[in-house]
Amino acid sequence: MIKLETKISKQYRDLIQKHVSGLFKDSALEFYGIKTAKIKELINVELPDVVVKGSSTDFIFLLEDDTYLHLEFQTTYNKDDLIRFAAYDLRLYARDGRRIITVVVYTADVEAADVELDIGSMVYRPGKVMMVDYDGNKIYRDLRKKIKAGLDLTDEDMLNLIFLPLMKHTIPRDELAKNSIKLANTIPDKTKRDVCLAAVFAFASKYLNESEMEGLKEVVRMTDLVDMIVEEAVEEAIEDREIELARDMLRDNEPIEKIVRYVRLDEGTIVRLKDELEAE
Repeated sequence: MIKLETKISKQYRDLIQKHVSGLFKDSALEFYGIKTAKIKELINVELPDVVVKGSSTDFIFLLEDDTYLHLEFQTTYNKDDLIRFAAYDLRLYARDGRRIITVVVYTADVEAADVELDIGSMVYRPGKVMMVDYDGNKIYRDLRKKIKAGLDLTDEDMLNLIFLPLMKHTIPRDELAKNSIKLANTIPDKTKRDVCLAAVFAFASKYLNESEMEGLKEVVRMTDLVDMIVEEAVEEAIEDREIELARDMLRDNEPIEKIVRYVRLDEGTIVRLKDELEAE
C-alpha cells in the first residue's frame, strides 16, 4: 500500500483525534456495511515487537463496548497483507485482551478481494469494503450540488466526501483528493468544514505517495484549516525520511560529507546519528 512511510506527528494525531473520531462516533460507518458498536475514540497503538515493513497500521478505534475496530486502507490486493494484519491483531489481542474487528477498505483499483486466511488451526476473516462499488462521479456531483445550495450535510454525506477519492471515478485519485479539499472548504458550517478538511487530509496520507501529498498540502494551504499544524505534520514526515536515509547511508559506511550532499540534514545532526548508531 502506498502511504507516507513515517510516524504520525503528535500535532497530526491531535488533528485526527479532534475531528475524525468525532465524526465516526456519530456515524459508526454503518452505511458502508461496517456494523460495530459506536466509536469511542481513536487511539495510538504502539507494538514495538511488530515489524510493519516501513509503515504503521492505519487506524485503531476503541469502541464503546470496549473492543477495537482496526481499519486498513489498501490500494492493491495481496493475500500476504492478510498475514500482516492477522499478526498485528494477534499481538494487539495478546497485549490488551480486547476483541478486534478488522475491516479492510479497498480502493476502486481493486475489483475483487478474497479476505479470508485459513491456516487450518485458525481462520482469519476481516470485513471488507469495496469502494469500486461506489459511483464517485455521481456522489461528487450530488455533494457539490448540495453544498452549493447551502444545505446541511449528513454524516453519510461527510463520510462520502472523505472517502470520495477512494471510489470509482474518472479523475485521478490525487486530483480527486484536491477537489475534495476544495469542495470541503466551501461547506457553510465551520465545524463540519473543519472535520471534512482534516479527515480528507488524514485519510489521503494512507493512499497517496509523498509527491502527491506535497501537492495536496499546497491545496490545503489555501483553506482555513490549521495550516501550521498540517504543514508541521508533513515537514516532520519529510524530516523522518531524511533521517532514515542518513542512517542507511551511515550503515553503509558512507562518509559524512557525502551524506550531507544527499540529505537535507546539517552535519551536526548526521554526526549525532552516527554516534547513536555506534552506541547501539
